[in-house]
Amino acid sequence: MPIPKAQSIWFNGEFVPWDEAKVHVLSHVLHYGSSVFEGIRAYSTPKGPAVLGLKPHVDRLFFSAKVSRMEMPFSTEEIMKAIKETVRHNGHEACYIRPLVFRGYEVLGVYPLACPLDVIIATWEWGAYLGPEAIEQGVDVAVSSWRRTAPDVGMAMAKIGGQYTNSQLVVMEARDRGVTEGIVLDVFGFVSEGSGENIFVIYDGIIYTPPLSASILGGITRRYVMQLADDLGYTVKEQNIPREMLYAADEIFFTGTAAEVTPIKRVDGLAVGAGSRGPITKKLQDAFFAVTRGEKDPHGWLTYVNE
Repeated sequence: MPIPKAQSIWFNGEFVPWDEAKVHVLSHVLHYGSSVFEGIRAYSTPKGPAVLGLKPHVDRLFFSAKVSRMEMPFSTEEIMKAIKETVRHNGHEACYIRPLVFRGYEVLGVYPLACPLDVIIATWEWGAYLGPEAIEQGVDVAVSSWRRTAPDVGMAMAKIGGQYTNSQLVVMEARDRGVTEGIVLDVFGFVSEGSGENIFVIYDGIIYTPPLSASILGGITRRYVMQLADDLGYTVKEQNIPREMLYAADEIFFTGTAAEVTPIKRVDGLAVGAGSRGPITKKLQDAFFAVTRGEKDPHGWLTYVNE
């Protein structure tokens, strides 16, 4: 589905009309994937649009820039303010938010530090990432033949554009196999994550999720769901998950800014539990969406755009 256009994109501190936000074809980022980014959502609430996890997302953006040796030309406070201004400027009640920092046009070569840094913030209206029915019915997935990169090859904790070539291979293979998404194993053969989602496996009433050492992105939604599970009295364990545990699981679900909390109903053609959304997943969804609707936010995860 094409991205629905908004009025403007915030580009290096100024609002530029959507169709005029362009870069040179010889920009470093196009040739070497030298970008860092975030995916953030603003939700419609009775108090107006509210951004979920604004500061943690911006903090991770700056971490990704740090390890990529990008000296940010704006402060965290300026980026957070710009995100809220962009949502307001484009008149959104709810939207997806994409901050992107990338190396632009100056010189071309693998060594990147002579290139200027550009920063943009785009917002647009966007529904359920894996389809509107996925939240209730769940999705079919398959274990991918592709692996996540080894710990000394990439930096999985950073959200770096070039690293997502791996995710593209995973999701293209999944679609070729007739399923919605792939589950990737780490270099040691343990469960890592989806192409762009963290994963949780429920077995015998305990919620398991891979540790940061399994080459996963430390998801903001992952962190929030772990907190909600604790609030509800569930035990959450971060530990290595063998592939066969996917087939023994009572419930499995993905989390992510785009995926939110999405159940998995089949893995490699085998039903997960009853083959539908399970009761623990449903409780966590209810708690998560109560936050995003602005009904209940005990941990202060929402930032209201109009305040």
